[in-house]
Amino acid sequence: YPVLIQLFLGNSCRFIARPCAINLGIQDSGPHRAQPNAILEKVFTSITKSPDGKRLEGLSKQLDWDVRKIQRWFRHRRNQDKPTTLTKFCESMWRFTFYISIFFYGIRFLWTAPWFWDTRQCWYNYPFQPLTSMLYYYYILELAFYWSLMFSQFTDIKRKDFLIMFVHHLATIGLITFSYMNNMVRVGTLVLCLHDASDFLLEAAKLANYAKYQRLCDAFFMLFGVVFIVTRLGIYPFWILNTTLFESWELIGPYPSWWLFNGLLVILQVLHIIWSYLIIRTASKALVRGKVSKDDRSDVESSSEEEDVTSNSTKGIFSTSSNGSNRLNGHVASGQWTGE
Repeated sequence: YPVLIQLFLGNSCRFIARPCAINLGIQDSGPHRAQPNAILEKVFTSITKSPDGKRLEGLSKQLDWDVRKIQRWFRHRRNQDKPTTLTKFCESMWRFTFYISIFFYGIRFLWTAPWFWDTRQCWYNYPFQPLTSMLYYYYILELAFYWSLMFSQFTDIKRKDFLIMFVHHLATIGLITFSYMNNMVRVGTLVLCLHDASDFLLEAAKLANYAKYQRLCDAFFMLFGVVFIVTRLGIYPFWILNTTLFESWELIGPYPSWWLFNGLLVILQVLHIIWSYLIIRTASKALVRGKVSKDDRSDVESSSEEEDVTSNSTKGIFSTSSNGSNRLNGHVASGQWTGE
């Protein structure tokens, strides 16, 4: 199933997302390429991609280049290996397609489910609860998708929150598998649907950003932030954790895997708090600057042409992060939001 999803989504990117991006004017061109230089290339490939001050001074004397020019060279060299805006648009497009499809599928299925309206129904007659075909396919699709994310995380765009996302995928796969094996699929569907509620909004914001629809991007991001915080810090602990921690204990009593199951759910809640902090920090900057400026999980490293002609007096305006490429289609100076 994960392989089939990857194949399907890969074809979707090729035949749907790519033409859409091209029609929106998104070019398949990468960031500014570094000027060919054998000495610097050898340092970059064999020694370090981010030389310290002492090495920069040595290279400056050896090449008779200004230190800032060498810094720009290494920045461009790092960025030229990063994916293009078109590639990132296609990645967000297939994620958006899956998230919105699976969310509305889950809502349609759960709307008529009794445990959607009364969480105590998750534990009545447990573990002798029927597994319907719609519930089965809902679970299998979600599990396959997260397995595909686990595999593709090592080849997709690298981001600051790589480790957090890796833990998230492990916890999610563990929860889906564990709940399925123990027939806790009713509460599992609630967790899955709740998490899908905000994900497609984030991908929509990134799509708008890549297409340079800044106001639409800001609106989607703010809506995403509200939905994320309400669902992950409000509904999740007071609805989901309440039924798994207290109602399950009351109705079916303690069971051997109770601690493991709830431990994984609590790990997810800790991750929700971390992400909510990042979202709130981004939104706070947006209120000050008048627009969403930078997602703190961003893979951005400033490399715009504009910076190349900026004087030393502007140092600090364009910050760099640990990895990644320009995610603003060349609009770093305008302070736009950079996406995930």
